[in-house]
Amino acid sequence: MVKVFRHHVPVGSVVQILTEGLVFFGSVLLAVFIQLSPYGVSAELALVPAAIFAGVMMSLNSVFGLYRRELATTFAQTVGRILLALIAGVPVAYVLFAAVPNGTSLQPVLGYALLYAFGGMVLVRQSVQVFAQFGVGATRVLIVGTGREAVTVENNLKTLRHPRFDVVGFYQTSDSRQAADEVEQDRLVPRSIPLFEIVGRLDIREVIVAVREQRGGVLPLKELLECRVHGIPVTDLSGFYERVRGEVPIDSLKASWLIYGNGFEQGGLRSGVKRAFDLIVAATLFAATIPLMIITALAIRLESPGPIIYRQERAGRAGRPFTVLKFRSMRSDAEGDGIARWASVADPRVTRIGRLIRKLRIDELPQLINVLSGEMSFVGPRPERPSFVAQLKEQIPFYDLRHSVKPGLTGWAQVRYSYGASVEEARTKLQFDLYYVKNHSLFLDVLILFETVRVILFREGAQ
Repeated sequence: MVKVFRHHVPVGSVVQILTEGLVFFGSVLLAVFIQLSPYGVSAELALVPAAIFAGVMMSLNSVFGLYRRELATTFAQTVGRILLALIAGVPVAYVLFAAVPNGTSLQPVLGYALLYAFGGMVLVRQSVQVFAQFGVGATRVLIVGTGREAVTVENNLKTLRHPRFDVVGFYQTSDSRQAADEVEQDRLVPRSIPLFEIVGRLDIREVIVAVREQRGGVLPLKELLECRVHGIPVTDLSGFYERVRGEVPIDSLKASWLIYGNGFEQGGLRSGVKRAFDLIVAATLFAATIPLMIITALAIRLESPGPIIYRQERAGRAGRPFTVLKFRSMRSDAEGDGIARWASVADPRVTRIGRLIRKLRIDELPQLINVLSGEMSFVGPRPERPSFVAQLKEQIPFYDLRHSVKPGLTGWAQVRYSYGASVEEARTKLQFDLYYVKNHSLFLDVLILFETVRVILFREGAQ
């Protein structure tokens, strides 16, 4: 893993992105060489347009979820997303080519570049799959612990695509309660064999400590330290989930880890950059969606009586209340008794137009006004109703930490997890919110923006 502005990115993913960037870049040069060189056009004139095409396509690949390690897709689904990204990217590149020197003369070859890029992408993706099947690039992992946490860690590792983690075995701890019935007997490594010896014998590249209770001599601390000083990474549960899953687990979280760890930066520079990002993105999106908002307002008015804009009190930064704006998607008497309720799947209170605008996230567009006014940020934890916040603070530890930043129109939890409509789902979403609060940066905001487009395109998460 490498950290890009505090966000964890697998080295293998970086290599794959750069490789595919070269494929896009080379496809334009190849198309110019084959199609235009007989007419005296040099491939050197295409360097800038080729770079533009590569940038556009890598961005669209991110939007279409082609760089997500935990997104399990079949070969046909992957090929379909590659083709959709290319079809969407060529018109964008066609327009951008006209803005650079010699770009107009290269527009006719974009169709050929699409074909070459498609072939190159499929070849790269298939090569990665073949390498993965033979274990090339896999990290050999030893898990310390044999209980439920250890099994959960392995299950999470199995969901990741290349570069994969290969769990070699489970090292027993001194806790007799760590029963072998959680792990198959033939996968256990007895504590009688020194940990560092096992690491060398099995060519282990990382040790993951999957034990929640670590007091009372449960862990072989001296041997873990020996692994660490010999260059073998040793990761605890909190560090594992933050690095691999992009979340901060609540169950194994300790206040000391939050206090003494890195992150949670709220400096003036970061605040200024974030505010500028909010204003630029919100103003651009507001101007671009005015016709859509007018059509939505008319459709709401025609379908059911009641206000077009729904106003609701939400908890903002530091828990301060503010009024959030949304297009009304429920009947006007949805909460006639004044009692706040969680939304549910196929909620009968939602109107037909409301169901559509929820799926497409159109109902959130009026919140751009909240962003422009400074009550919200474009990216951040979604604001909850004060009555729910009071309940969740009592039942979920560290819940109030999400209020240390402004709430957002979209967020890390929204693009990584489905719609939360219960206390347990709110607990899971909080783990993603804590990751964002701890590691937020302009890079992560842009990444979430791309992921939000994917969520809207594939209609994920909304109810």
